[in-house]
Amino acid sequence: MRTLYVIVPLFGLLGASLWFAATSWNHLGELPTIPLLWWMALGGGVLLSLVLGVGLMALMFYSSRHGYDESGDDPR
Repeated sequence: MRTLYVIVPLFGLLGASLWFAATSWNHLGELPTIPLLWWMALGGGVLLSLVLGVGLMALMFYSSRHGYDESGDDPR
């Protein structure tokens, strides 16, 4: 029952945000065209951000699992 109290408001917020995005998109009307070079730059930026994020998360998990995050002062 507790999960229902969390899931229902989250789906409500999701629905409200989708409704807001759809109405905002419809009110914008005719949008200017974006050149192909700008689309390529946008895609490259997204790809670079994803690679950087995945790489940093992988390094974090690697260091955690191989004991590099342990303190050197711990006498265990």
